[in-house]
Amino acid sequence: MLLLDLNKIRTAHERVEEVYPPEMLRTGGGTFRLTSPVSFATDVYKDKDQFHLVGTVRATLELACSRCLEPFDCTVDASFDLRYQPATRNQGAGEREIAEDDLTTAFYQNNEIDLRALMEEQFYLALPMKPLCSETCKGLCPTCGANWNRASCECSNRWQDPRLAGLRSLTRDS
Repeated sequence: MLLLDLNKIRTAHERVEEVYPPEMLRTGGGTFRLTSPVSFATDVYKDKDQFHLVGTVRATLELACSRCLEPFDCTVDASFDLRYQPATRNQGAGEREIAEDDLTTAFYQNNEIDLRALMEEQFYLALPMKPLCSETCKGLCPTCGANWNRASCECSNRWQDPRLAGLRSLTRDS
């Protein structure tokens, strides 16, 4: 596991920089695949048992285009600003409205922060809503499945609503 040992953070501010091979991280559950080493850099600010991590994660992910399904590379350069508190403070105070700090606060156990989870979360947050290999991607033929970026097909892709067949027969007779 990629863990930040908090016992080694001795001063109020320390810098951590590492480059991890793609094999050391999960592959996004099929959503993406890492194709480059992951560059991780963070400033760690210590205040008693609370830690504030401010840094960046850089990597190249391979995604599938949502139109043509072809793989393509997507560069991620994500910044994060997270606060970590001991898991013992996570008491679950019942239902309440989420505050802004709740979105940037995480919890650690055994004096370790799971950097793998932090990086994977940043990759998911950086994913585009609709990954496209290019803005001009033509997609696939819905009839034969041909990739219109590479070849054309002879399929008639003019869809006609079967509920309007009666109206079409009226216009043809006139």
